[in-house]
Amino acid sequence: MNRPLVINFKNYSDASGDRTLELARAAEQVARKLKVEIVLAPPQGSLALVAKSVGIPVICQHVDDAKEGSTTGFFVPEIAKMYGASGSLVNHSEHRIELSTIESLVKRLRALGMTSIVCAQTPDEVKKIASFSPDFIAIEPPELIGSGRAVSKENPAIITNSIKAAGSRSKVICGAGITDKSDVSKAVELGSHGILVASGVVKARSWPDKIAELAQGMKPE
Repeated sequence: MNRPLVINFKNYSDASGDRTLELARAAEQVARKLKVEIVLAPPQGSLALVAKSVGIPVICQHVDDAKEGSTTGFFVPEIAKMYGASGSLVNHSEHRIELSTIESLVKRLRALGMTSIVCAQTPDEVKKIASFSPDFIAIEPPELIGSGRAVSKENPAIITNSIKAAGSRSKVICGAGITDKSDVSKAVELGSHGILVASGVVKARSWPDKIAELAQGMKPE
């Protein structure tokens, strides 16, 4: 991944069941048409189905730092890869974990050739996480998640400060409140290497139109 537009389906019923594939295929069509890198994070239960049905990257919403084998109920990176996942979100604001666990998961994902996208809430947290050298760090102020108020406009300094905090160790992408093309283009202008979006797409009236709009924002004017 280089400059991804990551769509997190979360556990919204709007994008579950049969509609999971509908959203996944809409994203795939936009990715091919506009030549933009779109990455999908579908509900865990649909991971294998989505990975087999589309030709764009599919990642987990979360993985557990448990061993393979006798670990009922945990979802581990090695098994996720077998189901077609090419990476995972880690430490999302809605599923926070300890720093030591983040470090372990980043190492496991790297060893498997999988992409790690670790979420952080502040530039200080970005700095700590960057010491593990994940592929991406997603800066998401929790108060803006699902708010419709884009981090790129409400708090642009948190993006630039996070980029400084990460240095050359990780690429920074941003999320929280992203809803339209201008939110995306502003984030890219500030130096973001990608976007993490959820309700801005899932709750949209037309998935193809909204994904295309956001994807256009990823391209330089």
